[in-house]
Amino acid sequence: MRRRLAPIAALLAAAAVAAAVALAATGAKPAPDAAADRFLDRYMQPGGRVVRRDQGGDSVSEGQAYAMLLAAATGDRRRFDAAWSWARRHLQRPDGLLAWHWIGGRVADRQPAADADLDAAWALALAARRFHSGAYRRAAARIARAVLAHETAPIAGKTILLAGPWARGQGTVNPSYFSPGAYAALARVAPDPRWARLAAASRRLLIRLPSPPPDWARMDAAGVHPTGPPGTQQPPGYGYDAYRAPVRYAASCSAADRGVAARYWPALRGATGNPVASVAAAAAAHAAGDEAASGALLNRAEKQDAQHRTYYGSAWVALGRELLHGDDTSRCG
Repeated sequence: MRRRLAPIAALLAAAAVAAAVALAATGAKPAPDAAADRFLDRYMQPGGRVVRRDQGGDSVSEGQAYAMLLAAATGDRRRFDAAWSWARRHLQRPDGLLAWHWIGGRVADRQPAADADLDAAWALALAARRFHSGAYRRAAARIARAVLAHETAPIAGKTILLAGPWARGQGTVNPSYFSPGAYAALARVAPDPRWARLAAASRRLLIRLPSPPPDWARMDAAGVHPTGPPGTQQPPGYGYDAYRAPVRYAASCSAADRGVAARYWPALRGATGNPVASVAAAAAAHAAGDEAASGALLNRAEKQDAQHRTYYGSAWVALGRELLHGDDTSRCG
């Protein structure tokens, strides 16, 4: 039976790629949920584990959080339940945060990553509202409180989102982890004045950093300083991490946050060498009010992803569609 089904599966996959390329070429805007469904179909197993197929078949907390955000945004409770249940069983630590790396049937690194923790808590808050679930709300609040306790720090009089608990001594930040949508949602499920301070400080830091922002930076009493990746001697750069910042800020309900994303548009017009870069440029164009360019760039991202599927590219094509144009994650108020 498997031998007979394999060619059918291959034909279906080829047809899906051809359809995505054709749609992108026409300039038509696909429904946001289509990209989300493609990501979930390809990368999430029935048991809820999100597999990085092009990166050794491992799983990371980031991927679980992306699947949760997409499933909550599209109203797919079955797949939301699966993704969250797997993360809770296999990644959640006693303090509520998520171990970032799982491979070979076990956790390989118990350190959390603040972006995944924020995104998972945000997804739970969205799911609590969409599916009318008190259990999801309590789970969101638990992670939210852990983020404030272990992944933020007062530096130079500001409440700063660190890259993770490991970054507390160095003041290491990743600007693409800053998430105004998550801050606002979590302030509702776990009220605390630090969320507002975190939102204001994150916006100010992005304004002070180069445009577009670097992948990594260090915060100290003297200010914020672009750096290379932690533990390396590399120079500061703008790449796969930093591409996320324009998307997160363009999707914010705050005009000031959207203004930060709009500042990146002149620099990102030509930065479209891969699908994640194209989504970042689309977000900046959206924030700047250039909807024609934004739509064309999102279609370009879909075409690039269809030609060469990757876990990260497919995730951010789907997230870009949902965050900028979806019904749930973009809802304000």
